[in-house]
Amino acid sequence: MDRFVLFPLLAAAVLGAGLALPVGNVLLLACIPALVLAVISAVHHAEVIAHKVGEPFGTLVLALAVTVIEVALVLSMMLAGGANAATVPRDTIYSAVMIICNGVVGICLLLGGLRHREQLFRIEGTGSGLAALVVMSTLVLVLPSLTTSAPGGSYTASQLLFVAAGSLVLWLVFVFIQTVRHRDYFLPAVGAEDESVHAPPPGTREALISFALLLVALVSVVGLAKLLSPALETLVKEWHAPTAVVGTLIAIIVLAPETWAAIRAARADRLQTSMNLAIGSALASIGLTIPVVVMAAVWLELPLTLGVATKDMALLALTFIVGAITLGSGRTNLMQGAIHLVVFAAFLFLTFVP
Repeated sequence: MDRFVLFPLLAAAVLGAGLALPVGNVLLLACIPALVLAVISAVHHAEVIAHKVGEPFGTLVLALAVTVIEVALVLSMMLAGGANAATVPRDTIYSAVMIICNGVVGICLLLGGLRHREQLFRIEGTGSGLAALVVMSTLVLVLPSLTTSAPGGSYTASQLLFVAAGSLVLWLVFVFIQTVRHRDYFLPAVGAEDESVHAPPPGTREALISFALLLVALVSVVGLAKLLSPALETLVKEWHAPTAVVGTLIAIIVLAPETWAAIRAARADRLQTSMNLAIGSALASIGLTIPVVVMAAVWLELPLTLGVATKDMALLALTFIVGAITLGSGRTNLMQGAIHLVVFAAFLFLTFVP
């Protein structure tokens, strides 16, 4: 049996054992390699699908699959946690934006710059996506702390519905220009070094099998992350770290498949694919998560706190200012990657030491 068929099945088996049996130390240790195998498998099958359907549809498949499962995880935590989970969507979205815009983009620019000196991408697509991300992040994460109709970083029901509708509309318009109206803005540069670009595309049957295995791998990633979360919470308490650390760690795990796929593309001198994954994933993280979370919060009368602290607003502003400068020319080098990674390091450090 091919290893990329076996890996997601093994990860799913470990997840099934974790759901059916008491979670002991041995099972927790088994979850870690199973998680790694699931991430590797997810990236492989996403690349198979991408090669079949072409760009930018391939990167959209991985971004959508990860985001939909992430939405399900956030919603399940909100329903199970009640008032204690009011900040889960905020922490998840904020962490995802910072991880993607600084961690993923930074390491792609750094490794791509080290290997290829300079890399190119089209600013027409990436620039419009970044602008939409700035607007969505401000509406969802910043304005709740500045409005006066509801206290404590919250929105009223009407405000929540407006923000949810605005986020969904921006995401849908971005997907439309990415896949229909201006698809050429998101195509990788000609002459990529990745040999798979020149290989014959897989057949329909192989692509459908990869799609099914991609879903299995992504469900396993999220499920194994959830199994590991109690151990992470215990570790965080022993370190006397803020509770937001758990959300950050889980976000890193959930975004691992997209991160690895983006890194592989950057090393193959296909930085446009990396940018498609990064910006598209960040937009989907808000544009899909917020409407579902808002509908659940309004319908079920769940508490929801979206506004971030002043420190986090400053880091968000720094991220978008730096991103506008480093990604504004369509030409990158390793210095730009180093800048983003320093901002990412500041985000991680201040999460542990607020």
